[in-house]
Amino acid sequence: MKHVIGIGNALTDMLVNLKSDTVLGQFKLAKGSMSLVDTHLQTEISKSVAGLPYSLSLGGSAGNTIRAMARLGCKVGFIGKVGGDTTGDFFVQALENLDIEPVIFRGRERSGKCVSLISPDGERTMVTYLGAALEMVDKEIEPSIFDGYDCLYVEGYLVQNHKLIRSAARTAKQLGLKVAIDLASFNIVAENLEFLRELVRDYVDIVFANEDEAKTFACESEPLNALQVISEMCELAVVKIGTKGAIIKQGDKVVHVGIMAAAKRVDTTGAGDFYAAGFMAGMCEGLSLRQCGTIGAITAGKVIEVVGTTFGEEAWQDIFRLVEKVKHDNYLF
Repeated sequence: MKHVIGIGNALTDMLVNLKSDTVLGQFKLAKGSMSLVDTHLQTEISKSVAGLPYSLSLGGSAGNTIRAMARLGCKVGFIGKVGGDTTGDFFVQALENLDIEPVIFRGRERSGKCVSLISPDGERTMVTYLGAALEMVDKEIEPSIFDGYDCLYVEGYLVQNHKLIRSAARTAKQLGLKVAIDLASFNIVAENLEFLRELVRDYVDIVFANEDEAKTFACESEPLNALQVISEMCELAVVKIGTKGAIIKQGDKVVHVGIMAAAKRVDTTGAGDFYAAGFMAGMCEGLSLRQCGTIGAITAGKVIEVVGTTFGEEAWQDIFRLVEKVKHDNYLF
């Protein structure tokens, strides 16, 4: 696996630092969840946090993963849909600036946005208006899009359109690509359980999930049991278990990899996305499961030290230094 193309909701992130979790209760938002809302409700929630510190960045789950992989030196592309507005123009230009091949369609609605509410403990609760991203349809995903790629990376949040996600995965498999998916959010898994289980059984080779997502997907109460269930459906299963690291299963081989302790846990936004980026970048280099897991831990550990998913060149240089050590087995968790 050398070249990876992602497909997901093309979103711009608005990251808001909460002083308390009061707003979550006010709008009945489950802490740590991702909720799809209409533009009216998203606007009401945005008004309720007016005056609090916030920042804007390029977002979307698969978008985060692909951007991080690009910085790690991988050849990548991204499939998505934005509006015919300046936000959409910004999204395309940002991809090109990072040497990511943009396969971006234009929709009628305005470009999608994700309001990420960051609790004082760093946990994030996302409220997403998909906008133009919701208009992407299966007929737009032509086989030629996958030319030159070895793997399709799918974000689980794309399940608002079962036909689209199934068609993209099926086409990629027929063309000989590997298919990877991140299960995205426990409530999304619960709402689309049978579809996701069928998708994984039929088309998916690699599954990424956090502990809650894995338990929900596998209908198991213990992460190790959930890992076993998932591994029976695909080639490679990765279950992230918070501060305990991650457990990885491929065939009969099970590997446990620890975490890289963050200097300060500021915001968990994008942690799972960056873990997948580091892991898959390791796979593109042909590294071992432990090496891949360690690189994933490094990238995830760095992103939770900042608000959002964008950090400075100094942090990236530190990542590059650690990744080189991993490649020579001098830095493994």
